[in-house]
Amino acid sequence: MPHIALVTLVVRDYDEAIAFYTDALGFELVENTDRGGGSRWVVVRPRGGSGTGLLLARAGDEAQGARVGAQTGGRVGFFLHTEDFARDHATMLAAGVRFLEEPRHEAYGSVAVFEDLYGNRWDLLQPA
Repeated sequence: MPHIALVTLVVRDYDEAIAFYTDALGFELVENTDRGGGSRWVVVRPRGGSGTGLLLARAGDEAQGARVGAQTGGRVGFFLHTEDFARDHATMLAAGVRFLEEPRHEAYGSVAVFEDLYGNRWDLLQPA
């Protein structure tokens, strides 16, 4: 069955992005391959997951640089599912992740919006 394997996330710097996603969010670094000319193929995904990964792509020009942190027009564009909302929320707070709201408990689950290091908005979500 076809599936989405990667989603590109434009970043300012490979190493700062790797550090945020692996240290603050607990993702695993799946691949970090030099492609020459300063370009790298960098993939991260939630630890233990086998689903969609993020391709961290360094902005290559001014137009791409202007999109860093604003790839979804200020809307939540990424959804990080968890089996233990309280644990992961606390871990992320301790790692310095900036949450934009207090946790909410909705009919669909427990959720809180946070920003990555560039300002992209994410939902931390434990489905009901």
